[in-house]
Amino acid sequence: MEPRGLQLWEKAVSVFRKPQGVQIIVFPEDGIHGFNFTRTSIYPFLDFMPSPQLVRWNPCLEPHRFNDTEVLQRLSCMAIKGDMFLVANLGTKQPCHSGDRGCPRDGRYQFNTNVVFSNNGTLVDSYRKYNLYFEAAFDTPLQVDHTVFETPFAGKFGVFTCFDILFFDPAIRLLRDSEVKHIVFPAAWMNQLPLLAAIQIQSAFAIAFGVNLLAANIHHPSLGMTGSGIYTPLKSVWHHDMENLTGHLIIAKVARNPQGLVGTENATDKMDPSHGKFLKILAGDPYCEKDSQEVHCDEATKWNMNAAPTFYSEMMYDNFTLVPVWEKEGYLRVCANGLCCSLLYQRPTLSKELYALGVFDGLHTVHGTYYVQVCALVKCGGLGFDTCGQEVTEATGVFEFHLWGNFSTSYIFPMLLTSGMILETPDQLGWENDHYFLRKSRLSSGLVTAALYGRLYERD
Repeated sequence: MEPRGLQLWEKAVSVFRKPQGVQIIVFPEDGIHGFNFTRTSIYPFLDFMPSPQLVRWNPCLEPHRFNDTEVLQRLSCMAIKGDMFLVANLGTKQPCHSGDRGCPRDGRYQFNTNVVFSNNGTLVDSYRKYNLYFEAAFDTPLQVDHTVFETPFAGKFGVFTCFDILFFDPAIRLLRDSEVKHIVFPAAWMNQLPLLAAIQIQSAFAIAFGVNLLAANIHHPSLGMTGSGIYTPLKSVWHHDMENLTGHLIIAKVARNPQGLVGTENATDKMDPSHGKFLKILAGDPYCEKDSQEVHCDEATKWNMNAAPTFYSEMMYDNFTLVPVWEKEGYLRVCANGLCCSLLYQRPTLSKELYALGVFDGLHTVHGTYYVQVCALVKCGGLGFDTCGQEVTEATGVFEFHLWGNFSTSYIFPMLLTSGMILETPDQLGWENDHYFLRKSRLSSGLVTAALYGRLYERD
C-alpha cells in the first residue's frame, strides 16, 4: 500500500528544493501510517531500524543493505532530492530475545521513531518517543534517547515528539546542553483549550527556553489536531485551522542564535506607572496592604478586594479556584495549596463577557499524570461561573495587565492567546522578589487566555 503521507511529502520537498533556500524540513508524527493501530495491525507498516550510532548508512544509495527499510529509503532519497536535512516520524521494529529484560512476548520492540537525514541522504540520528500518549502499538524504550544532531548551517538541534514536551526527559535534559539552540518537534497533538492548544505550548516552550522550535503537528481537524509553527522567543509563524481539511506548509527564516525574551528589562519599564504599582505591591508597600479591606497603591485608585467572591470550576479536568474579573481596573489575588496568583489590570472598556483569574497547584491526572502550578486569566464560556474553563476561541475583552505568582519551580511556560487563535508575545517576563510575572499591554484583539503554566517535574 502506498502511504499518502509520503506522496505529499515528496511533493513538498521537490517544491522547496535549495533554490528556495530551505535547509531543513520537519514532518509530523503519525503522518505516514496514520492512527488507531493495535500492536499487531501496525506491524506490516514498520521499518527495521539499524542504529545510526553503530552503522553509517545511506538508505537511498544502499537500499539492499537492510531488509524492511522501504520508508527509510524513500525518506533518504527525498533528502537528497531536496538537498536538505529531513526529519520524519515513522514506526520502527527491533528484534529482541525473549530472555532479555523488557523484551515483549512477540520477540520484538516497536517504537514511535523520529529519523534525521542529512542533505546527502545519510541517516544521521534517530529518536524513539519516550512519553507515549495511549499508544498501544508502541513500546516505551528502556532508556531515554537524548538525541542531538549537528548541522553545518545552524549548529545543534534537539529532537523529541509530541507529549514529550510536557516532561523533564528528554525535553528539558536536552537543553542542559547550552549549544542546543533549536528543537525539531513532530507531533500529533490534540488541542485542548484554554491552556494546551498546540500553538500555545509550542510557542511557550520557545519563549521559556530561548530556543527556536520547528513544530510539525499533523492536520486532522476531526480529531482536534491542528497547529504547527516555527517559533522563536520573540516572533513566530504558525498555522491553526479547524475548518479546512488540507494542511499547510510553513516556511520561515530564523536566527542561528535566537534572542531570548525571559528577563528582558529596559529603562522604560521602570518608568511605566503600572509597573511601578506592580513593584510596590510585591514589595509589600504599606499603602498596598493585600489583605486589608481596601488596596490603594496610590491616592487616585481604591480597589475593594472583598468584592470578588471565590468560586471553583473545572478547567483542563482540574479543579481550579477562581475569582471573577468584574471591574474596569483592579488588583486581585487568589490562592490554592501554596500558590498565590495575582493580577493587576486595567481595561479601556468593559465588555459583556465574564473573565476570571484562576489558580491550580496539584497533580493533573486525566490523560497523563503530571504536577502543575498554574496562574491563568481566562475568558469564560458564558456569564455563569461554571462556564469558566470551557474551550473558547473568540473574545473581545482587552486588558493591560501584570499576572504573577509565587511559583516553586523555575520551569514556567508563558501563554498568551487572543481572539481567533492569535498568539501574542509578552512585553516582559521574569522573576521579581521571588514571584514570576508576565506583563502585557496593547493586545491586538480580545484576550482568550493569559497563563503561567508551571511544571514541577519532581512531583510527577
